[in-house]
Amino acid sequence: MSTPIPVISATGLFTPADSISNEELVESFNAYVARFNAGNAAAIEAGEVQPLSPSSVEFIEKASGIKARYVLSKAPILDPAIMCPRIPERPDTELSVLAEIAVKAATQALARAGRDAADVDAVLCACSNLQRAYPAIAIEVQAALGIEGFAFDMNVACSSATFGIQTAADFIRAGHAKSVLVVNPEICSGHLNWQDRDSHFIFGDVATAILVESRDIAPAAHWEILGTRLKTEFSNNIRNNFGFLNRAAPEGIGQPDKLFRQEGRKVFKEVVPMVSDMIVAHMADLGLEAGSLRRMWLHQANANMNRLISSKVLGHEASPDESPTVLDTYANTSSAGSIIAFHLNSDDLAAGDTGLICSFGAGYSAGTVFLRKTA
Repeated sequence: MSTPIPVISATGLFTPADSISNEELVESFNAYVARFNAGNAAAIEAGEVQPLSPSSVEFIEKASGIKARYVLSKAPILDPAIMCPRIPERPDTELSVLAEIAVKAATQALARAGRDAADVDAVLCACSNLQRAYPAIAIEVQAALGIEGFAFDMNVACSSATFGIQTAADFIRAGHAKSVLVVNPEICSGHLNWQDRDSHFIFGDVATAILVESRDIAPAAHWEILGTRLKTEFSNNIRNNFGFLNRAAPEGIGQPDKLFRQEGRKVFKEVVPMVSDMIVAHMADLGLEAGSLRRMWLHQANANMNRLISSKVLGHEASPDESPTVLDTYANTSSAGSIIAFHLNSDDLAAGDTGLICSFGAGYSAGTVFLRKTA
């Protein structure tokens, strides 16, 4: 019996209703800075406290390429007295917010594939920030959709979606499942330090879904998975220390390290060559040449990083058609970024075209998924 061939049958996308522009964000942040500096004027004058510096639209766009971001809770984020989303806890009898947005993206993916939820064998929730330790969000999504089989959560930070795709593809190849739903709900606004000038603009909220199936049951229009590859290297340059052991060291509760933090310049310097080399090596092993790569759907974290990576892979600066971006309107949505780019910029490709989904981030971690479109 031949080994089943895994494909991507469809993707889905949930986008929150509210968006925050850079202009709105800067106005809010600078109001906070003014309040902080005024309230600490004496300590600043005595040299006991460092004054905060205002931000600007120009700084944000030059540093990242981000112009706006979608969020689930806009008003509290923009309130200089709060600067944090407010998402009320729900009773255990109600669908959690992370599961809710995952279900919305999953429902769209299933509809696009013409697939009934009852035909799915497994659910993987692959994202950066899980709402709770247990029960698994994936099992909650499974129950909400009426899917039998099994489900579990996995976290590889910004690379979670590509790690999820390989895991799903391996289940298909091994015969453990014929249809696997991978969901990537990302409420990144919850772990972002909105009071930090160097990072307050980075993240947004969203949810994506990917239906990975055996080719023999997939719809006629699908993407064959030519190959997947994963890589990790330990680094402290992107870190979040929030976890269940925080209560065992109460002096650290609420400290900045319990939110997202990074050494941006170090990340840029180290991740760009790591990812570029990984893509080139994987292409060579698959017998693919740079000229045959029709489109790259890269992780949407930083426009300058993507520009350098695509240039190293293609041998020239990529056009918007060769490496589309959604970073300007969605900001960094962690694991969902490359999937949004794929979801919104793949229908125009022709049968036989080859593309790459690639994500990278904390860990360090990186994943590559080479695809070929069918009819």
